[in-house]
Amino acid sequence: MNGVFIFNKPKGVTSHDVIYMFRKKLNIKKVGHTGTLDPIATGVLPICIGKATKIAQYITAEDKEYIATMKFGIETDTLDITGNITRSDGRIPLSKEVVESLVAFKGEIYQKPPMYSAIKVNGRKLYEYARDGIEVDVKERLVKISDISLLEKVSTDTFIIKINCSSGTYIRSLIRDIGYSLNTFATMTDLVRTRSGNFNIDNSIDEIILKTSAVDDLEKSLIPIDAALNDFEAFEFPDEFYFRALNGVPFKTQADIKENKLLRLYCRNEFIAIGEYKTTEEFSGIKIKKLLIGD
Repeated sequence: MNGVFIFNKPKGVTSHDVIYMFRKKLNIKKVGHTGTLDPIATGVLPICIGKATKIAQYITAEDKEYIATMKFGIETDTLDITGNITRSDGRIPLSKEVVESLVAFKGEIYQKPPMYSAIKVNGRKLYEYARDGIEVDVKERLVKISDISLLEKVSTDTFIIKINCSSGTYIRSLIRDIGYSLNTFATMTDLVRTRSGNFNIDNSIDEIILKTSAVDDLEKSLIPIDAALNDFEAFEFPDEFYFRALNGVPFKTQADIKENKLLRLYCRNEFIAIGEYKTTEEFSGIKIKKLLIGD
């Protein structure tokens, strides 16, 4: 079995727990996920099966969409409601003020990741430092917020927002910074990832389906590897280059393709590899990035 499942992760389980669920159900060792979701979060977690684990890095890099709930007036050590309250403020912004503040976060912004995150500094994950009470200088990172809007005011201090953002964006940090921009504090109380790249929550399977369905029925929801990469342009190359490609050897072509563009490479009616078009003074052609045929 090779391909990608769109899984709707339930609250309270880790992304690694989901890997175990799929390994147990499918009796397959090669299982991986793309883009970790915290236990508090639910929603789209693409699960790569078999040879699809080779493309995880390409799926992880895709943009994401989230529905997040934020509560004003408090900040926690984890930046979500599961943590300990570290600061509080009685000021609660009006809906109009929240809407106006969100405008400043649209586009490319720098954000400081949460201390409770898996980012490594000097070989250790940040949450390990945090648990040991060690302060670490966390560098800001450039992320992109394509769109952000207020969906609903749930109560006096609680609002729901929708975010379209680049991979690597921390919604907990974003909510913290929204609070700062309004001269108060804010923490995340709920998070749903509704889309990861082209994988939409409407097309997902949930824990009940995973556990109760027969494997043959589950396989009907499996997305083929090349279909999971449908943002990449398809390129059919001549049969004469078949064995060069299988050995990872670049081959020349004068195809009308943008340089550095990632491609889905086909030959003999097979999806062979992910390739990249390169042009230099000595070479114009395709280099193999990830071979997806064979063992």
